[in-house]
Amino acid sequence: MTQTDRDAENGRDREKEQRGVKRPIAPAAIPEPVQEQIQANFIVVIHPGSRTLRLGRATDTQPISVPHVIAHRQRQTGQHRHQETGQHRHQETGQHRHQETGQHRHQETGQHRHQETGQHRHQETGQHRHQETGQHRHQETGQHRHQDHSLLRDGLTAADSNEQRQNGMKMIDQVIWSRKMSNGVRRTPVSAEQARLYNRQIRPAVLEPNSKVSWTNTSHQPQHLVGEEALYVNPMDCYSLHWPVCRGHLNVHSGLGGSLTAVLVDLETIWTHAIQKLLEIPLKDLKYYRCILLIPDIYNRQHVKEVVNMLLVKMGFSAVIVHQESVCATFGSGLSSACVVDVGDQKTSVCCVEDGVSHRSSRLCLAYGGADVTRCFFWLMQRAGFPYRECQLGNKLDSVLLHQLKESFCHLDQDISGLQDHEFRTRFPDSPVLLYQLRLGDEKLQAPMALFYPAAFGIVGQKMVSLLHRSQGDAEDPHDEHFLLNTQSKQDQSSKASADRRAFPKPAGFEGECEPLEKGTPDADAQAEGLVSGAEADESSSALLLRKTAVTQFEGKALGMDKAILHSIDCCASDETKRKMYGCILVVGGGLLFHGAQEFLQHRILNKMPPSFRCLVENVDVITRPKDMDPRVTAWKGGAVLACLDTTQELWIHQREWQRFGPRMLRERAAFVW
Repeated sequence: MTQTDRDAENGRDREKEQRGVKRPIAPAAIPEPVQEQIQANFIVVIHPGSRTLRLGRATDTQPISVPHVIAHRQRQTGQHRHQETGQHRHQETGQHRHQETGQHRHQETGQHRHQETGQHRHQETGQHRHQETGQHRHQETGQHRHQDHSLLRDGLTAADSNEQRQNGMKMIDQVIWSRKMSNGVRRTPVSAEQARLYNRQIRPAVLEPNSKVSWTNTSHQPQHLVGEEALYVNPMDCYSLHWPVCRGHLNVHSGLGGSLTAVLVDLETIWTHAIQKLLEIPLKDLKYYRCILLIPDIYNRQHVKEVVNMLLVKMGFSAVIVHQESVCATFGSGLSSACVVDVGDQKTSVCCVEDGVSHRSSRLCLAYGGADVTRCFFWLMQRAGFPYRECQLGNKLDSVLLHQLKESFCHLDQDISGLQDHEFRTRFPDSPVLLYQLRLGDEKLQAPMALFYPAAFGIVGQKMVSLLHRSQGDAEDPHDEHFLLNTQSKQDQSSKASADRRAFPKPAGFEGECEPLEKGTPDADAQAEGLVSGAEADESSSALLLRKTAVTQFEGKALGMDKAILHSIDCCASDETKRKMYGCILVVGGGLLFHGAQEFLQHRILNKMPPSFRCLVENVDVITRPKDMDPRVTAWKGGAVLACLDTTQELWIHQREWQRFGPRMLRERAAFVW
């Protein structure tokens, strides 16, 4: 409408009002999403990790860090039921009767009785007792409740785990002794036996009779506890511990609370608690807020879809942006291009990012991280006579202590040699503060070097390397990349057939066009994988078959971090891109926060990079602290920067759009190939 038309319309309205005709009240105009004025303090950036959740407003200088854990109180329905493998069940359908004449009896196949004298006890084959004083507590040696462990994992108890660990340590020792210190002097030889003779004689000294650390108060019987409160729940209380994220993915398993629905409920509970209590944002006001969600480079589409649905529909954010950790890490560090190495607690991901775009073929994920280094360090300290002999990997507070010891003592500095004396304190609830003396040698160097020789972790029978593969498709997104790939291949085949007909005369008796590739042939299977680009599709069948076989064998190996970086860079398309990546290697996450890590990694990359690039790359720059920033928050900071960019306005997925179109919006709005 032109200005002249508007003036004429206003004139007609004034005439109507003069004649006594009232102008109808027009509804308020709803601004288009692109035209909305977005304020950064109304954007919440969420970076979920396997061990730590980081979130905050986009205007915050630092995120709030919360242990990404939740404790659930076990349900009790008047009578509590035990369903345990090989243990006992209470079935109150005419089987056992409670005769409460000061005591009640359980008659179960002639086994045990419960005597209630203000509390009732279960005495079962010498195992556990339940003492009820307003709540009943489980004291078990047979692990009745479910507990997700942060340091224990599958693959550690195989028959050849110990042998593999020993072989890995031998390789590490060879590397340590083959290199001289910077002054040209050989390292002082130290054996674990020397440290063990000293550590075995150590007895702890009592510094304070009371640690002033208390268990989480559960007298009001909360249904769940989050973060630090969950970690400090008394083991006597009937709570199950769950870590909803494991190795970069939702922790879906066959145990208690391991279904996808249960894990999503845990995520929603933890995130809403952090938003409400720590960010002080009322949940009813989330409709005025937007959210930026950081996801791994190799992600599970179904999990991402469910989390986005949780944020928009269940939690009630007005809009969401989904972006990858590696790209956000470059935003946070102010780099345009880099090979991003994200060393987390339970996984390490490597990806090459160029001008804000992550190269699909360069993405890989290693199924080990800082927690594996912590466990390796504990084994080495045990070999050296660790004086805190009650320490256990399965104990949640002991695992926190071991993480602290690793961060304090471990290093990657070859110039540190010989035996050194250390000390540490233990502060546990209902216990005195104890001071321990500890003497260690090369154990502090061997543990972090296991990141480059992962056989030392002793993990057997587990998939240690993951590459990016095509998804299986989504019924809610009919025009996904499968549809596009099939459409493109049919068009390519049709155009190729037309070109062939024009170039060569059609033989007699030939009818119809070219047959499409049959499913199961190497060419068809290779094109069905997301790892094969258009240029690679012209390779011969035998070459593609060899390529797929190599990928399969590659995923089955435990790849060291330096080799993973070299492989990721080698997957880049052009030599110019590879040169950029060799020139800038960005290390983020909290798994490589060791003294000397920058020089150590730089030395290994320089020695192993292809000779053809040594003359092209002026310097291999390894950045472990971009802008003197804590590398653990670099990716989160990048998400906050992303919120303020003008180019992100077209990336927002609004709640009403999600409710109407669903996962198709991820393909349309994601800044990466969904």
